[in-house]
Amino acid sequence: MCGIAGWIDGERYLPDQQTVLDNMSKTLQRRGPDDSGQYLEPNACLLHRRLAVVDPENGRQPMIAQAGNETYALVYNGELYNTDELRSQLEHIGCTFQTHSDTEVLLNAYAMWGKNCLSKLNGIFAFAVWEKNSRRLFAARDRMGVKPFYYYEYPDGLIFGSEIKALLANPLVEPVVDEDGLNQIFLLGPGAIPGKAVYRGMKELAPGYCMTFTPGNGVHLHRWWKLLAREHTEDEKTSIEHVRALLTDSIRRQLVSDVPLCTLLSGGLDSSIISAVAAEEYRKQGRQLTTYSVDYVDNAKYFQRNRFQPAPDSEYVGEMADAIGSHHQNVILDNAAQADALLDAVRARDYPGMADIDSSLLLFCREIKKDFTVGLSGECADEIFGGYPWYHREEILFEDTFPWSRSVDLRKSILQPDVLKGDSAGYVRAEYLKTVNDTEKLAGESKKEARMREMFRLNTDWFMQTLLTRKDRMSMYSGVEMRVPFCDHRLVEYTYNLPWELKSLHGREKGILRQAFHDILPERIAWRKKSPYPRTFSPAYFSRVMELFQQEMEEGSPLKDMLNFNRLQELAEHPNDLKEPWYGQLMRVPQIFAYLLQIHWWMKENHVRIV
Repeated sequence: MCGIAGWIDGERYLPDQQTVLDNMSKTLQRRGPDDSGQYLEPNACLLHRRLAVVDPENGRQPMIAQAGNETYALVYNGELYNTDELRSQLEHIGCTFQTHSDTEVLLNAYAMWGKNCLSKLNGIFAFAVWEKNSRRLFAARDRMGVKPFYYYEYPDGLIFGSEIKALLANPLVEPVVDEDGLNQIFLLGPGAIPGKAVYRGMKELAPGYCMTFTPGNGVHLHRWWKLLAREHTEDEKTSIEHVRALLTDSIRRQLVSDVPLCTLLSGGLDSSIISAVAAEEYRKQGRQLTTYSVDYVDNAKYFQRNRFQPAPDSEYVGEMADAIGSHHQNVILDNAAQADALLDAVRARDYPGMADIDSSLLLFCREIKKDFTVGLSGECADEIFGGYPWYHREEILFEDTFPWSRSVDLRKSILQPDVLKGDSAGYVRAEYLKTVNDTEKLAGESKKEARMREMFRLNTDWFMQTLLTRKDRMSMYSGVEMRVPFCDHRLVEYTYNLPWELKSLHGREKGILRQAFHDILPERIAWRKKSPYPRTFSPAYFSRVMELFQQEMEEGSPLKDMLNFNRLQELAEHPNDLKEPWYGQLMRVPQIFAYLLQIHWWMKENHVRIV
């Protein structure tokens, strides 16, 4: 796992820009604390920061290869989980290898097969290859968007990086936010539009896309992967077996590491399956798995059961850890510390995020890093198996908008009337419809089945991306690589075509997943009602957030003139009047104020200019 960046310019002599290049590299130091590397020629530079996970001695980047008349230079962020299979195929056609690094496998795969190599990859990745003689840059991103890639194109040049901060370190990229960026922050945030960034002129390479850039010819995008609708022909028993086989294989593949590895365990279904399979594999090797959970000071005292969080993880996690025999570590976070870490969470994400849902994960990862560099986590299960409440509540399911962020009026109410221009509801709806209209369906499907495909795409393209961005930035800012077995593209493609009656087998959310693994889990956990990542319920957190908010507003904030303080006071005095979350399942009134704090710090620290 790493951080990558680069600069291609048809006119500038880049060796004269070493200070800028060094600054770009330094921004990614937390993603790659173990090593740094640079490939430099007159009009092209590739930068790399390394977190050594596989083949620490020999996997240095940028990595160079010669094939035919071309010289290839690669920077790569990710992990390939089918490295051995690919190496065998490449050796069969004449490639030789000096390392057991997946970087060398990827480089040779591209040199041999070009962009056709992408369909052969099983893993998470964002990479760029400079073809020296052709003066061409090729870049690609994994199917699910687990690993990030941002770029900024200007006449005869391109700047790219794993994180936005690497681009902003180049003086050619200005921190300017226009109307579209403001709409993203206030109407869709902390969600982000696929393929876009909040800054003017900056873009994200969308999941499942690749691109080429040549000076003088600009960027050309190509979609190399998309979810396709196919008829499901397997019976119930075979479908259950297929789900189990795909997920088990994904977990096993992702246990490969040359540095210490753990799993995150909440006592919920998804993390328990991952931990149970991992523990069994470790047991076969004579090793004991370490698992981690997170909780908050006094959370048992203040926990409020609701339809989104029906029970605290603390009631289940110990039972699961005992059942699999893991060495379990329960991290207890201070509530005020979560509020104080909101600033670091913004620095990690590069723009406002999921408030304490971000900052708590950041603190959690810092604790994990003391002993481990790699972790396995349960993201993506709810998206592909239909675990979220909005899959099951009919009044939300067919509502023609994003189900995790349903109120444009609420969002606009906290702002002065002149902050957002144009038709806000129309803006949100247009982005929603882009995904809905791009969803592939089968002819003759029922209204509900067709809607479930739309929901699948909406959740994987939007909501899941917010969670994957959160997981990548908070973990990598702490020097921890998080792997997500449910994001295996084979499993995602299979579940996309599972009929809803199978996904919700026995009338339960994620019913087929429960049935597939119930025999390796305690019964109480196999059938535990869906519960999200835990948030704090302690009033100490809200109190500290309000203290910081008032302090920053009084000292002068670039955000101050944009806010409707009368409405904010109403929310602060009557937080229980807010019936639906601001975003997702967890962002309520304390998180709204925390989100505004993050917007303030983001604008202030990055000298954001609104135009």
